[in-house]
Amino acid sequence: MINPSWRRVVLKVGSALIAPDNQGCSEQFLRPIAEFIRQCRLQGLEVILVSSGSVAAGRHHFNFQHQRVPIALKRAMAAVGQNQLMNFWSRCFEFPCAQVLLTHGDLSDRVRHVNIKNTLRRLLDHQVLPIVNENDTIATTELKVGDNDNLAAMVATVANADALIICSDVAGLYTADPNKDPSASLIPEVRQIDQYIYGLAGGASSKVGTGGMLTKIEAAEKATAHGIDTVIIDGHKPDGFQCILAGKNPGTIFFGQAKPLPAKKHWVRHTLRAKGEIWVDDGCVEALCRQGAFLLCSGIVSINGEFDSGDAVLVRCATGKRKIAKGVSRFSASELFSIKGQQSRDIASCLGYCPTGSDAVIHRSEMMLLERI
Repeated sequence: MINPSWRRVVLKVGSALIAPDNQGCSEQFLRPIAEFIRQCRLQGLEVILVSSGSVAAGRHHFNFQHQRVPIALKRAMAAVGQNQLMNFWSRCFEFPCAQVLLTHGDLSDRVRHVNIKNTLRRLLDHQVLPIVNENDTIATTELKVGDNDNLAAMVATVANADALIICSDVAGLYTADPNKDPSASLIPEVRQIDQYIYGLAGGASSKVGTGGMLTKIEAAEKATAHGIDTVIIDGHKPDGFQCILAGKNPGTIFFGQAKPLPAKKHWVRHTLRAKGEIWVDDGCVEALCRQGAFLLCSGIVSINGEFDSGDAVLVRCATGKRKIAKGVSRFSASELFSIKGQQSRDIASCLGYCPTGSDAVIHRSEMMLLERI
């Protein structure tokens, strides 16, 4: 299963493997995973570990029996659990480990995004195992990735990994829910992620983690768009890791695209979150989709949401309400309200200034088409 061309692998391990009974870190499933990491390194593979489980690992220290945990208490559990998580992983290896805590805000900020990339690179250069997790102690709803499947895919793209391995509680993607349908069969290979593939993804079944098959498909879409092979395996079964080391496929592999998206366009589409919407007329849709044009203010019909210059927005067709593109706006929502429908030469007179020195509302290099006509 290990492709000879793979040089760097991101391995994602979920809460259900870290603390299966919510009573702190358990060796039950993690020792085989640690051995797999060690064997990968012996074969010359660089490994980045994305490890969930800080809340699950710290929960037993708090006298709280209800299923629904208040956010402030969950952050406290994460603060305790993250320390235990790192101590546990460090004991599993004879080489040094490094803790890297991230939020979505870190990944969506271009400067911090580059800093993360450089830090991971230096750690790997010095044979240190980076262990990444979401920073649950400080992350707000707006700044959270929300699940470590998608976080792992984002880390894989930042690190320019060749493969992403996601440990699940099932062997991979099935034709139906294997817990409910005995005739469900494993799909060993997926070459294109479309609506049919998304339709096969069910909800989360784990009582410990937050990610079901849907988030794993989302993660696979992010990673494969960057040219990264993505593998889903059953993390509860040590044989799966041995299969990968022996060059066999124990689960489902999603093949990376042969022509990956450019790095900046991938960041716009798969990392940035849209803060608002720009609705455009049919002529603008035609120019964007068929002529490769910039988004200009003359084609804008209306604006929805509050956003600043530098925020990501969705571009929608005003007549069909379709999502046409996603990009980085060079104007704020309030500025666009003043100049929508105007000619570019009139921007300075409408606003009293030209804030960007350019007449493009969204530059082509910062725009990703979501639909072609």
